[in-house]
Amino acid sequence: MRLKFSLIGLLFISVVLFSSCGKDKPGYWSQDEQNAKDRQLIEDYAGANNLSGQFTNSGLYYVIEESGEAEKPLPTAKISVHYKGYYLDGVLLDEGDLDDTYISNLIPGWQEGIQLIGKNGNIKLIIPSVLGYGHAPTNGVRPDAVLVFDILLKDFTN
Repeated sequence: MRLKFSLIGLLFISVVLFSSCGKDKPGYWSQDEQNAKDRQLIEDYAGANNLSGQFTNSGLYYVIEESGEAEKPLPTAKISVHYKGYYLDGVLLDEGDLDDTYISNLIPGWQEGIQLIGKNGNIKLIIPSVLGYGHAPTNGVRPDAVLVFDILLKDFTN
């Protein structure tokens, strides 16, 4: 009998503790809310910059500026690119060349976007945070950052 009351008491305490966790608490974060916020930021940015791109099912926004050659890289391809990455406010994140890099080693937004163009193709990717570096990046990128990348696919090997 005492075990029964102990279990009921433990259950009650657990319910009280878990119910006190909520979005009104400091530090609360929701992926669904972040996705909605990112989408709105992307739509606002695209409108302000007169971009006529489209969203993929995952939430990636892209504008193909030059489609390149007909053959497209596969998810397992080794690629060489020139890129420029920046935040929505225009602050430069990074710029340079990646040579002989596997698509599978890149952030999800790049993995998806690179496969939309062929050799010598140019694409602008606006990447929601979930397809970029996420809520708690460890590499100096701002948390929950929507990122813009201008990418030239110089070459690839499937």
